[in-house]
Amino acid sequence: MPDDSQLSFQRLLDTAKAMAESSRLRILLLLRQGEMTVSDLTAVLEQSQPRVSRHLKLLMEAGLIGRYQEGAWAYFHLVEDDAMRSLCDSLLDRLSQAGMQAQSDRERLAEVRDAHASRAASYFAANAAEWDRIRSLHAPDEAVEEALCAVIGERQVETLLDIGTGTGRMITLLASLCRRAIGIDPSREMLAIARSRLEEAGIANAQLRQASVFDLPVGKASVDLVTIHQVLHYLDQPARAVKAVAAALRPEGRMVIIDFQSHDLEFLRSEYAHLRLGFSDRQMTDWLHGEGLSVTHRRTIAPGHREQGLTVHIWLAEKPVEAS
Repeated sequence: MPDDSQLSFQRLLDTAKAMAESSRLRILLLLRQGEMTVSDLTAVLEQSQPRVSRHLKLLMEAGLIGRYQEGAWAYFHLVEDDAMRSLCDSLLDRLSQAGMQAQSDRERLAEVRDAHASRAASYFAANAAEWDRIRSLHAPDEAVEEALCAVIGERQVETLLDIGTGTGRMITLLASLCRRAIGIDPSREMLAIARSRLEEAGIANAQLRQASVFDLPVGKASVDLVTIHQVLHYLDQPARAVKAVAAALRPEGRMVIIDFQSHDLEFLRSEYAHLRLGFSDRQMTDWLHGEGLSVTHRRTIAPGHREQGLTVHIWLAEKPVEAS
């Protein structure tokens, strides 16, 4: 059986040819810092859009980078293929970062990311009052995140999938546990915030996708850990979402759901588009068991000092090993 970590002579030769050009090496170094658009790379490299696009095309043909279309924007990233990524990383690791060109690229990249952060901050500020009102109803985020980390533990995973990634907080919190992370959200504005936050945190092993939980950008049995943080109460078919996510889990893969327990705060439905007023433990457990998952941990976080607040519940479920 062939070793998937090995490259054929011709592929290695084609890869070496694609990398043997200064601008393409610079692009590969930049993409190690995270996904970027043609506009981002054009600004950093100070080259024309057609020229940058030509370099990207050659790198894609060599199998060194991938492309993801999000509306009118295309985002480029280093490939996940083990053999190609290993070759790319091993060569780039030996490339000195002390030169003037590398330093200039890093400075211009910082400027590009500052511009991203400014745009994201403007959108976040415009909506912060509404988000803060809901956050004030339940336990502090710190308490919820502490409980979440305790439930998940320190088990390393290959791929994390974050559903409704929002600001990218779950990826930031769990990045050290995973080799790579994929965050999805239907809102391009929220993805812009998430990209800015991940850039600020120096997280380069994440990809963000504009997608729905009902049309996941991953294959069946392809992820090890899925987080669904405060998403299901916005859906009219949460059980269908649980089913879709369960299909994406590998054997021994885990799904963690963080959401509100059943409550009677009707204004959240009328004013904030909550389609479900929380979920009972029985309801959620039945959905998870119905997909063949075992609920291994539960955690409840009370709303603190508020008499009428929202109780947050965490469910962790695991997919059993397939029978041989």
